[in-house]
Amino acid sequence: MVCIGINSLVAQSSSKAKTLLDEVYTKVKSYNNLYIDFKFELDNKTEGIHQETKGNVTIDGDKYVLNYLGATKIFDGHKIYTIIPDNEEVTIENKGADDEGTITPSKMLTFYKDGYNYKWKESKNIKGREIQFIELVPISANAEVTNLLLGIDTQTKHIYSLVENGKNGTATTITVNTMKTNQPLPKNTFVFNKDKYKKLGYYISE
Repeated sequence: MVCIGINSLVAQSSSKAKTLLDEVYTKVKSYNNLYIDFKFELDNKTEGIHQETKGNVTIDGDKYVLNYLGATKIFDGHKIYTIIPDNEEVTIENKGADDEGTITPSKMLTFYKDGYNYKWKESKNIKGREIQFIELVPISANAEVTNLLLGIDTQTKHIYSLVENGKNGTATTITVNTMKTNQPLPKNTFVFNKDKYKKLGYYISE
């Protein structure tokens, strides 16, 4: 009887979590585009490492422009262009099969749809917003992460934060500072201007 009760509670927890995640997914997919300003933190207590930085990303379907760690990364749907001003360098790569298992910017708000078991966790009031946390545990034993903790604003159905706990003891946290939806985007937002960087004297690696 006790086992049946525990199994029932686990099933209810998973079902509640999946329902909320489905609502988030539906909301995110309804937008034409998204602009997100975020804070990124990396921690490894064993190694005594703590790093903080800020970034922003514009997402339209699979396409994105990511500004992060002093570099700009553009994905036009076919190729990834990484522009590093400090090195005056641009690298151009084809989208590879290796990207399928990684959380790219275009998957950042929808990655949780497949490959995880869900657990309903605590709810916290953060700056007047009710944030519901859901734990995601990878189904694959070969995953590089132990678990992820997704914080969701219950009113807007937007993702507030994502904590990824790696098997190597490193925890990375992305916190959304601001999110704007359906912004008017210039036609060339996701276009890499090769001539521009050639004239600037950048080294272009393909």
